[in-house]
Amino acid sequence: MSKRPWPFLLGGLLVALLLAGVASNYASSHPDGLDSSLLKGCTVDAEGEITGGSCPAQQTKDHELGDSPLADYGVRGVTNGFLSTGLSGVIGVLLTFALGGGLFWLARRRGPAAGTPAGPAGGSPEAAGGDPTGAAAEDAARIR
Repeated sequence: MSKRPWPFLLGGLLVALLLAGVASNYASSHPDGLDSSLLKGCTVDAEGEITGGSCPAQQTKDHELGDSPLADYGVRGVTNGFLSTGLSGVIGVLLTFALGGGLFWLARRRGPAAGTPAGPAGGSPEAAGGDPTGAAAEDAARIR
């Protein structure tokens, strides 16, 4: 495995940023399966408003974070819809990348602690499946 994962990581980040910033604007604006199933039994007008009938969608409430800066796949304050959607995708990718990178950085493997004998795998002999008592080395010394 390569010792330098940076080209792969940066390439993946670039692809994710392009998809989030550009391709997200071409996603379908029609309701997905969940939204569609919640509207069964109701009559809906051209704007998507319920005009009659009875369905689970009538019980919906506004989300607690509905007024957050990135609500509804856009950035609050940006009036251009194409730019707002793309920018929210880019911000989401960067936040996710930073959070994931930070977690991987915290959980990364570190070398053996100071004062720990290094075994064949770079850790302690016990971690490598070795003999913790050193009896095998003593037996080999007695045989000579």
